[in-house]
Amino acid sequence: MRPPSKSIFRPSKAIDTSFLEDNSKLITELDRRKVLRGALSLGALTFLTGCDVTETDGMQKFLRAVSSWNDRAQELIFRPDHLAPTFSEDQVIKPPRFNAHYDVEDVTPVNVSGWKLELAGLIEDKRPWTAQQIYELPEQEMIIRHICVEGWDYIGQWSGPNLKQFLQRVGGDLTAKYVHFQCADGYTESLDMPTALHPQTILATKYARENIGDPFGFPIRLRTSTKLGFKNAKWLTAIEVSNDFRETYYGKEGFNWFSGL
Repeated sequence: MRPPSKSIFRPSKAIDTSFLEDNSKLITELDRRKVLRGALSLGALTFLTGCDVTETDGMQKFLRAVSSWNDRAQELIFRPDHLAPTFSEDQVIKPPRFNAHYDVEDVTPVNVSGWKLELAGLIEDKRPWTAQQIYELPEQEMIIRHICVEGWDYIGQWSGPNLKQFLQRVGGDLTAKYVHFQCADGYTESLDMPTALHPQTILATKYARENIGDPFGFPIRLRTSTKLGFKNAKWLTAIEVSNDFRETYYGKEGFNWFSGL
């Protein structure tokens, strides 16, 4: 499968990283742990045998088969209109917890003055959107639980345009199979279309009614209530609607692609 066009998917330009100094108190409160690289207990077997059993062809085929089965099973039991539990404002954690595949000190701020959300694939109106245009759209607010593959969670308050309504506005093909996301830091993620159209899937621009800060996905990020944390791509730069499956960042690392209910 061919990769996306470079003219469509390109990282935003970096700006002065002094935001880390300006927010040093905030940064020191953030957990710096990276996402665990794998969820199976094969590490113990590796330790005992002195070799990495996951590198054998047979084990790789087995793990891929298990992962594919898990994805299909989760997709079958997914309920498109079933809402995730919501919570009260007094339960919201401030600031949100930082998570990425690198430490918070390595976050590169996005230059919002030159930032645009580009659109590709099965979308009628592919004109790019500025941050201001997105900020002017009607907002949906929800207080939901963020669940990380590492095992921790927190209650967060998110708001921004509903993704289904945004796709309808730009003429996205809602019968397509996938919605792909590209991020300013090179991260890639995708959703099955039913999850993209779920009532609690939004393009979040605010946390606790304030604009999302640099470490948390400024100026816009994906926020869905039905997926594990790593599926909620940050620092979005492009959205593509497609019938073609495209491998994602953590999919290449062996994580289940569906990763939710």
